[in-house]
Amino acid sequence: MSNLNSLAHFWPELILAVTVLVAIIADLFYRREDSYKVSWWLLGGLALTLFSIRTGGSLVSSLFMGTIAIDPFSEFFKVLILLSTTLVILMSFNSKELKDYRVGEYFSILAIMAFGLFLMASAIDILMVYIAIEIVSIMSFFLAGYLKKKPESNEASLKYVIYGAFSSGIMLYGLSILFGLTGTTKFFEMQTALASLGPDSSLALLLATVFILVGFGYKISAVPFHFWTPDVYEGSPTTITAYLSVAPKAAGFAMLIRFFNQVLGDGSAMTSSSWLALNGIPWPQLIAVLAAATMTVGNLVAIQQNSVKRMLAYSSIAHAGYMMMALPLMSESGIYGIMMYLTMYLFMNLGAFYVVIYVEGISGGESFEDFNGLGWKMPLVGGAMTLFMVALTGLPPTAGFIGKFYIFAAVIEAGSQYYWLAFVGVINSVISLYYYIRVVKHMYLKGERSESVEVPSSKLVIFILLFLAIPTFIFGWYFGPVANWISESLIIFNGI
Repeated sequence: MSNLNSLAHFWPELILAVTVLVAIIADLFYRREDSYKVSWWLLGGLALTLFSIRTGGSLVSSLFMGTIAIDPFSEFFKVLILLSTTLVILMSFNSKELKDYRVGEYFSILAIMAFGLFLMASAIDILMVYIAIEIVSIMSFFLAGYLKKKPESNEASLKYVIYGAFSSGIMLYGLSILFGLTGTTKFFEMQTALASLGPDSSLALLLATVFILVGFGYKISAVPFHFWTPDVYEGSPTTITAYLSVAPKAAGFAMLIRFFNQVLGDGSAMTSSSWLALNGIPWPQLIAVLAAATMTVGNLVAIQQNSVKRMLAYSSIAHAGYMMMALPLMSESGIYGIMMYLTMYLFMNLGAFYVVIYVEGISGGESFEDFNGLGWKMPLVGGAMTLFMVALTGLPPTAGFIGKFYIFAAVIEAGSQYYWLAFVGVINSVISLYYYIRVVKHMYLKGERSESVEVPSSKLVIFILLFLAIPTFIFGWYFGPVANWISESLIIFNGI
């Protein structure tokens, strides 16, 4: 589709871009103490963007001369990105970390990052892939170091820049090799060219895909590309830590699925036969090993943490490993499982981080000791945190159980060659129970019981807690609407 004709189907991104411009201009007219009002413009723009996605029909096509795909698959991830962006903006209102800073540009950068994530979910051209990743990365660098007066935040931003530049450089080198092998930047043209390559190019294809996997693995915090995650998550504003743990992960998996299915596979029906175009290179086994390493390293290191925030950082690495379990299958049930897991993960992980934000605001810290007696003093907050911890472990009847159920079901359904991966996943889920329940232990069994019961004074705090906690519980036993939505979203543009 030509550039001019594409604009008629590019409304979500256009609305988001206009929203960012309006927010930046509006910020010029607000005083420092009123700069938070920029968020109102952004929330309105995000609502319009969501409306444009949900009313855009079910068109399956490519836009801008084959660089971006529009399909139900990308729309699913865009809704997740919008929902997480909206929730993080609302969560930022009660962040004590941001009270000493002008926050107008903070909210604007969040929206720019959401725009980049949209492009990540839709890109079907390696140039657009790189541009989208760089938009997201640069905005992430700014947000990680937003607390300029806090040394840890400056350190987080610097480490993020170093690791980000390193992984982007390696990925760009891999993309250049792939371009040299195929002579094109378009996913589907690459797929056709790769299918006709002889065994002489296997080494070059191997190097290119490994280097590209470095860039993708960096975005989803997969081992061994995860080293930036704990320090950046710990030093960033907790609201940004929550956002980085959900939205870029979702867009990263969307990009991974598209790339492996449409460049290194047949791109048609998302079946295991799509791996036949890999020239005999055992990519399913390699990604399965990476998945096992990611969840194992994340869980084992999370056990050793004394900060709940840092523990959740390593926990997010482990959850990336659980979702990666379904990538080697490249089957419809595997991709369905990843999408289901991401939906459930959004609510329970943002909920856990929001409780950390709240506790940090009233106690000034995020260590396990800061949670002592919280369950007795604030039953609503303690009960919600308990629910989030149980859900992140994957125990019924919570949303986390449903997410893991679909992942494990897809792995077992793929055949006996993946049984070992399912076993590793089960063992890791048991390990994670230790550090998640440790938070519950401190809330109810440590410290002194409070004689009085307190409720958060802010109605917004109560609203966000309930908005995140209720789906975390209800989706554990009634998830039909979510399942139907995901089933309708399993339509990926296949180049025809």
